[in-house]
Amino acid sequence: MTSAEQAAETFAAETAYWREVRGLSKRALASAMGFDPSYVSHVESGRHKPTEDYARRAEEALGAGNAIWKRWREYEASRARNERAATAPRTPRAASEQPYATGSALVVEHDAARLDYDGRLYRLAMRRLLRNTGIEPVTRYLIRISVDRYPGEPERSNAHYRQHPLTWEELALHATCRGEAMRWEAKHDRDAFKEVWLLFENAQGRFPLYPGESVWIEYAYGVGDEKWGRWFQRAVRLPTEHLEVQLAFPAALDPVVWGTETSMTAEASPLRTAPVRREENGTRSFSWTTTHPTLHTRYRLEWKFRARPETNKNDRELT
Repeated sequence: MTSAEQAAETFAAETAYWREVRGLSKRALASAMGFDPSYVSHVESGRHKPTEDYARRAEEALGAGNAIWKRWREYEASRARNERAATAPRTPRAASEQPYATGSALVVEHDAARLDYDGRLYRLAMRRLLRNTGIEPVTRYLIRISVDRYPGEPERSNAHYRQHPLTWEELALHATCRGEAMRWEAKHDRDAFKEVWLLFENAQGRFPLYPGESVWIEYAYGVGDEKWGRWFQRAVRLPTEHLEVQLAFPAALDPVVWGTETSMTAEASPLRTAPVRREENGTRSFSWTTTHPTLHTRYRLEWKFRARPETNKNDRELT
């Protein structure tokens, strides 16, 4: 696969990701963009390559904080490089890239996410065992935080977060590696979307992940339920060997949980295995695991509280 083909695949995954975040079907997104539904399906499946017009309309319809537009720029740059390379003299390649669109050399050996809800605040703790399979030290790791209170209504959702933006203060994000605090830098800071580089360094020194090494990183943050919501989606963006999700709620709310799986070539379908339920000390927890998930697959867990009337459908996602 050429770099342009990889970039086109990543663009398609990014668009599908944001369509899922906004709770839109392909038909609904096509209507918002002014395209035929089959065209959206062809782009997401890779049968059609993205165009500038498509990227602009998708970005506008989905309010993705320029994430979709960024992927389009990456695709265009890769396509231009491929065209230049096709006419340039052949030269030996120094090293082959891992078959992942970003060229990253990271593999996630174990990805564990735990969400706890106390009736007002959602708190998420993430643990990832990363392995560097490349030839250069890894010095940073990208994470995403995005919220959407009104899925399927992007204009209403955007208006809500313009009035009530997600803030760094409420997130209180912190991360560690090998017991060391990790510095972090904001890459994108939008009202309902954050991208953050976790750095393998702090004020006392640096601790890069060298080739052949594996290391656990951990990070956590919290958001009130007026911005979080009642679903949690995991998007597989790096080769992953084991994925685990745990959800814990007050048993008094009588929570129930279900889930769906979506790939680049198929619409949402029920998870192949059901979340496992357990109750202890007033907490009802649900756990779900899978091994070797396919790249760009999205797993979405949803819940409702049968003991609490639902006045709004609130949604939330982190990857």
